[in-house]
Amino acid sequence: MKCIDFDKEFQRYITAWMKQHAKDYKNVEAMENAMPQVYATFLDTPQSFIAGVKPGEYFLSFKDAKVLVNWMEDYFKQRVPVPDMLLNRIGELGEESVSPLLNLIHKERTPQDAKMCAVTLLREIGTEEPMQMFVDWQLARKEDDEMADNALECLESLGEKAYPAMREAMEKANEAGREAMLSLLCDGPSDDGLFEMAMELFENRKDNRAVLSDYLSRLGDERALPALMRAAADDTTHYLDYIELRSAIEKLGGECPERDFDDSDPMYEALSRMQ
Repeated sequence: MKCIDFDKEFQRYITAWMKQHAKDYKNVEAMENAMPQVYATFLDTPQSFIAGVKPGEYFLSFKDAKVLVNWMEDYFKQRVPVPDMLLNRIGELGEESVSPLLNLIHKERTPQDAKMCAVTLLREIGTEEPMQMFVDWQLARKEDDEMADNALECLESLGEKAYPAMREAMEKANEAGREAMLSLLCDGPSDDGLFEMAMELFENRKDNRAVLSDYLSRLGDERALPALMRAAADDTTHYLDYIELRSAIEKLGGECPERDFDDSDPMYEALSRMQ
């Protein structure tokens, strides 16, 4: 399928529009504020580069989800900006698009950004079909993993439906995966095993204590208080981490140990200057 560069065509449309309407606006800012309406008009106006079809309706005549998903992949491969109208059409087809999107994700030579887009579309469709796959991506995830992060957002959008699969996977996941899934599981039903894994993460991943202290507070188990208070009292704990630890301690009904910070803590110094 031909990958039409709608962005380039819109730029041509804007250029002609600005020449025609330059005198109608007092300054550049006023003209920029009109751009959303100009774009809406562009989408709703028949254009010669697509044989007199309105850009906003161009993809509506295509009803085969597989064709549309393959078309989307071609856009990425050819490095042509993917039209929102194409993505919207894939999303509108709902469950019909799920299988083609999953097939795209499993292709070895598909560009990573195309796979990322496919995951986003699956989240917007709201399907449960790839739930286990998205959980499995958390098992050996890297610290910085955009695909796994995107999959985690999909799991979050599924709500409580994803909790059992994630809870089972916690036993097999690496620390990064456990922390990622804990960010969602801490808002669901807890148990001793989950609490123990959360405490182990808190003790082992000291650089992430601030966020992990929040997860512990959301689990609502007062047994976390001694570890939280030790961390808050630790002289090596920086000011911002201390603030998060204090919040977690107070949420669990504890009293945070007082600390005196000075200008040797860069963040404390920076915040003090702002006050």
